[in-house]
Amino acid sequence: MRATARKRWCVFRCRRWRWWALLGVGALLASPAAAAPSLKVEVSGLEGQQEKNVLALLAIHQEQSDSELTVPRLLALYRRAPEQIRDALAPFGLYRVEIEDRLVRPEDPDGRWVASFRIDPGEPVKIASVDYRITGPGAGDPAFPKAFPMQQGDVLLHADYEKAKGEITTIASAQGYLDAELKRHLVLIDPVAYDAHIELHLDTGPRWYFGPVSFEQDLLAEDYLEKFVDFAPGDVYDPDVLLGLQGRLIGMEYYSNIEIVPLKDQAGADRQVPIRVVAERNKANKYRVGVGFATDLGPRFSLDYRRRYIGPRGHKLKAELEIAPVTQSFVAEYRIPFRDPVSDYVQIRPEVYSFDTASRQGTLIKVGALQSVVMPGGWRRNLGIDYRYEDYEVAEDDSDSFSGLVPHASWSRVVADDPINTKNGYRLKLLLQGTARNVLSETSYLSGSLNYKGIRTLGAGNRFIGRMDLGATWAEGIRDVPASQRFFAGGDNSIRGWGLDALGPRDTETGQVIGGRYLAVGSLEYQRSITGPWSGVVFTDFGNAFDPDYNADWEQSAGVGLRFGTPIGPVRVDVAYALTKDPAGFRLHVGLGPDL
Repeated sequence: MRATARKRWCVFRCRRWRWWALLGVGALLASPAAAAPSLKVEVSGLEGQQEKNVLALLAIHQEQSDSELTVPRLLALYRRAPEQIRDALAPFGLYRVEIEDRLVRPEDPDGRWVASFRIDPGEPVKIASVDYRITGPGAGDPAFPKAFPMQQGDVLLHADYEKAKGEITTIASAQGYLDAELKRHLVLIDPVAYDAHIELHLDTGPRWYFGPVSFEQDLLAEDYLEKFVDFAPGDVYDPDVLLGLQGRLIGMEYYSNIEIVPLKDQAGADRQVPIRVVAERNKANKYRVGVGFATDLGPRFSLDYRRRYIGPRGHKLKAELEIAPVTQSFVAEYRIPFRDPVSDYVQIRPEVYSFDTASRQGTLIKVGALQSVVMPGGWRRNLGIDYRYEDYEVAEDDSDSFSGLVPHASWSRVVADDPINTKNGYRLKLLLQGTARNVLSETSYLSGSLNYKGIRTLGAGNRFIGRMDLGATWAEGIRDVPASQRFFAGGDNSIRGWGLDALGPRDTETGQVIGGRYLAVGSLEYQRSITGPWSGVVFTDFGNAFDPDYNADWEQSAGVGLRFGTPIGPVRVDVAYALTKDPAGFRLHVGLGPDL
């Protein structure tokens, strides 16, 4: 490589070199308690990723604000800077970099040093030839690319080369070539011709296959554990498939530690590798106590109990108790895995709710059973039936007459890049439920609801959130619909600016909210990152619950808020202004948890 021109100027008030020597000696003898020199680093001539890479590797730039920086250290960093700049630009194929560097010492002892680097990156080196070979028993495997991804005439980008090399070795591993070896892999730079030559030779070695799977554990039945294995003896050996098996078992929480052991030395002439799964049972019981606060519910106490496994077929039990000023609940769930034990189950679920909100008071008791499966496309389908008994009071409608069987079906899907702090994703749920008088229940109704929430990030730090809740109930009148199945609006997750269940059709005589047979609520929110985990939001919520027999107006609110990101979801603090309330007013809303 031809040497490049390098110019350095050191500008000092004193013109004689002996003052330079005195300066260095004086700095070395200075007290360690002396203040660090003030330094400014200027880099010009670059942009984009090249500039970012240089600034990341340029030590004098990284340490310019270091409180322990000394003059000798500053001078040493300055001398090393050109080499660091060249190293930072080499991955971009830039090998003819010209640098003009300059260090200016301040006239005032308390002034600022200025180190400037004017960079001309030059033209990038290009690929002159590619020698790419796949040899061995897998040489003709179509999974390998026929040509190396980088071709003659392309700019030599080292990141692209490493990526291409990694993809080829990953293909070899995924196709069962466990003994694959890179016989030759290098990039040669000709400094005179200023071009690059790539050589990559891979020998695949023989292909290997999965053998039988055995389990070394003392908890679950062998035939039940076999449902977690999604490959068969004779399938091509792929290490990622084994990682998937390990992940599925860990996700069920049966075991605290799982080791997948390929027994390659026990493979026969057919090269089928036996797999041994060694698992240590987890603690059977798990407890959790929690406290929280939400505007709708007030202070909240919760107690959860989970039994991770019951019996040799992987059954599970959990129970949750929640106590808040306006709602109390107890929910238990006995889950029986079937078919695909990771995603499919039958569930028996007793529930007890007591509620005392602005619009309704009462008790709801449910005992239900449902089948839950994941369908093609990622949709979860639930089919179930509940026995419900409800003793409720809405406005001045006091009734304890509803009881009966309620069949229901739901389809839901959640797609998110991050289930906790989502940047892009959505949640969609469709629910149908109903009952028939003199067949399963004391009344007749059919109800359907659609709930959607979408999150989209555009540009840096701009997030948009949209929410829509629609519902309709077919019944002779609102009094044929139990209180728990009527539609209300208002609250943290509905129309902010009003309390929980404070909106809906009102009784013509008392003026109290009695709920409706229809629901239409929407929300639009814009969130902008401020700094670190903090973000600011502006929003508007609108809609209401409606019923053809009673009055209900379209309501709307608008407001601002703050978000603080945490590992369990953002903390949300909103101030909503109820635009259509008479008189209009403000309401504070506080919440915590994932957005989806």
